[in-house]
Amino acid sequence: MLDYEAEAAHYDETRGGVPRAAAAAGAVLRLLPPGTRTLLDLACGTGLVTERIVRPGLTVYGADAAHAMLRVASVRLPGRTVRADARRLPLPAGALDAVSAVWLLHLVPFTEEIVAEAARVLRPGGVLLTTVDKDASHDVGSDIDALLRPHRSHAEGRDGARRVTALAAAHGLDPAPGTRFTGHGQGATPRGTATRLRRGYYASWFHGTDTDAAALGAALAALPDQDRPRPEPGYRLARFVRRG
Repeated sequence: MLDYEAEAAHYDETRGGVPRAAAAAGAVLRLLPPGTRTLLDLACGTGLVTERIVRPGLTVYGADAAHAMLRVASVRLPGRTVRADARRLPLPAGALDAVSAVWLLHLVPFTEEIVAEAARVLRPGGVLLTTVDKDASHDVGSDIDALLRPHRSHAEGRDGARRVTALAAAHGLDPAPGTRFTGHGQGATPRGTATRLRRGYYASWFHGTDTDAAALGAALAALPDQDRPRPEPGYRLARFVRRG
């Protein structure tokens, strides 16, 4: 997992910047029920997405566990940030109308704890909005996708839609229609994908063995146009409603 204390200084420009953040914020806004007054954005990072979740009558807060990320976010969200672990939020039960978790669940091994905590702090009828199937959203139809797909299909991600839906149901959250948005500036390159592979980003796909990973790395290195971005991903934002 990345060191987000070190990443804060250059995080935005390496993650698609404002266009990607605006697309994510727009997707969140599309799924908020009328009358939503409070939203907490988990793992808000630099607040680039969070500050764009704006509409009349809605107050948006950001929470993150990294000091450096929150220093940036606090400038964008003055008085509305808190340093907190997404598994242990400093809020009473039923305190919020909405919780968002954009590009979070695929990063952590404790998905269920985050879902459970979101359910705890939501009022009845409140919504959890979270990205699912993030890795599967990348490179669809590209030569990179053709290489990754056989490995990906054997290991549903931490944020797999079926898994997250089952966890949500176990904690009183029912599925509702979601939406999709474009990951502007996030088209992968063969060289970049190979680098992520070497850094262990896809380690869970290979169950601790190196042979298949090494073969995949060699195949990625053999692709043409090593630094040409492939198509931008289309991310899926799922919605879950807290039972009354």
